[in-house]
Amino acid sequence: MLPDMESLQRLTAIVYGLQIASFFFGITFIAGVIVNYVKLKDVEGTWLESHFRWQMRTFWFGLLWSCIGILLFIVVVGIPVLMAAAVWVLYRAIKGWIELSEGKPLDL
Repeated sequence: MLPDMESLQRLTAIVYGLQIASFFFGITFIAGVIVNYVKLKDVEGTWLESHFRWQMRTFWFGLLWSCIGILLFIVVVGIPVLMAAAVWVLYRAIKGWIELSEGKPLDL
């Protein structure tokens, strides 16, 4: 039995919340992307799929830029890279959450 759209929409909002909470508890970023991969099949072909893809890309690119920032930390350039990555992740989580609350899919 497939979950109904309302519960999937709530789950999508929870993942956005986990992404934002990762600024205080880093592990929630990983928990959110795990939820995305586990429930991806349930949202395929719906407008929520765009949110799941958005959230997964936010995770992977956020992780990539964070790793680059950590590597560049030695030469001090990493500090602005890490700050930019944090702002970018926060922007994407907030933008996605707003679009979700308005019932809109995201343009990928």
